[in-house]
Amino acid sequence: MKYAVLKDLALLGIRIGAGAMMLTHGIPKIGRFFGEGPVKFADPFGLGPEISLGMAIFAEVICAVLVMIGFKTRLATIPLILTMLTAAFYAHLNDPFGKKELPLLYVCVFLGILAFGAGKFAVDSFLKKKKLL
Repeated sequence: MKYAVLKDLALLGIRIGAGAMMLTHGIPKIGRFFGEGPVKFADPFGLGPEISLGMAIFAEVICAVLVMIGFKTRLATIPLILTMLTAAFYAHLNDPFGKKELPLLYVCVFLGILAFGAGKFAVDSFLKKKKLL
C-alpha cells in the first residue's frame, strides 16, 4: 500500500476515533442543558453557565461530528482544542495530573488534525474534487 493511502487511512481512523470518543462527553451535556432546574456548569469566561455549557456542547457534539465526517475539519478542531484546554486548565486546574491528562491528549490529537487536515477520505476532499468548496 502506498504511503499516501496509509496516511489518509490513519487520518480517517484518528478523526473517527477522536470524534466518537468526544461525543461520549458531549451528548450527556445535552441532557444537562435541557434538564430541570438551573444549569450548573463551569463559567470560565463570565458568560453564564448556560452559554458556557452551550459552547461546550457545540464543540463536543457539532464540531466532533464535523471532524468525524471531515467537513470544515481544520476549522472544527479549533473549538475542540479551546474546550479541552479549558477543561484541563480551568475545570481541572486543582486536580491531579491524571484528571488533566485526557483533555490534554485530546488537544494533542486535535492539533495533529489541525496541522495535517482531514486527508483524502473526507467530505472536504470530495467537495474539493467536485469544485464545490
